[in-house]
Amino acid sequence: MKAIVMNEYGGPDVLKLTNDAPEPKVGPDSVLVRVKAAGVNPVDGKIREGRMDGLFQTDFPVIPGWDLSGVVERVGAAVSEFSPDDEVIGYVREDHVGRGTYAELVAAPVRTLGRKPGRMSWAEAAGLPLAGLTAYQALTKALGVNEDDTVLIHAASGGVGSFAVQIAVAKGAQVIGTASPDNHDYLRKLGAEPLAYGDGLADRVHRIAPGGVSVALDLVGGEALEITPDLLTPTGRWASTVDPSVTERGGRYVFVRPDMTNLSALASLVDDGRLTVSIAKTFPLADAGEAQRLCASGHTRGKIVLEMD
Repeated sequence: MKAIVMNEYGGPDVLKLTNDAPEPKVGPDSVLVRVKAAGVNPVDGKIREGRMDGLFQTDFPVIPGWDLSGVVERVGAAVSEFSPDDEVIGYVREDHVGRGTYAELVAAPVRTLGRKPGRMSWAEAAGLPLAGLTAYQALTKALGVNEDDTVLIHAASGGVGSFAVQIAVAKGAQVIGTASPDNHDYLRKLGAEPLAYGDGLADRVHRIAPGGVSVALDLVGGEALEITPDLLTPTGRWASTVDPSVTERGGRYVFVRPDMTNLSALASLVDDGRLTVSIAKTFPLADAGEAQRLCASGHTRGKIVLEMD
């Protein structure tokens, strides 16, 4: 099958297109998916560079990628949740790195899959799982956001941030989002009150929420991690998806996990018209290196996706 493979850690140039990668074996609890599109995420570049080597066993040659949209070709003997020809999305992360989603065929554990929202294109659907689950699990499981909350989201116009804004709005919360001025209109369309980064942020937040915000979600780290505790109400709660040291400051650290039920909840929000995916750019599979370069630049709004055809 056609796939992107890497035989060593390094820069984007280690990503090579091959037409003869072995087709994956389908275990009893797995589903064989013919991939239509694969999402590109910042973690893909970290894995390529070896920066996740201490967390995940790596089995070279590696096929990168954790996000996909596609069509079920075959199901394992123990799988009853899906059937051939079902359209699915997946956050196909396992506890080792080796068989990823930058490929024509993926053997995905059934727990990593959900049904594709009918109103989404293949590219949009491939951009949803990892970032969407991160936002959903942070806001619902870690922080329990509801209609009584005022929610501050740092880096609200990014991949995870865009989903977090929409999910918090769908929960009925008032949402404040930090972003560069170029992205303020975008955040307003999503339902957030935009604020600029940098000096004076605390004053700008307190003008909107004089008593502080009840919830904060850090998606950028650094200065945001330092300032957030001073922006909360006395009973405020907060979490970070980027820095585990948040727990030393009274917050919660969120590391996203595959979850079929959560994927279904995201799909329902999409089908109800309350959640959309913005696509920054699509690339053919052969240009995976260029796609990862663009992703690493941090200068895109929306998701970057590889298309198989």
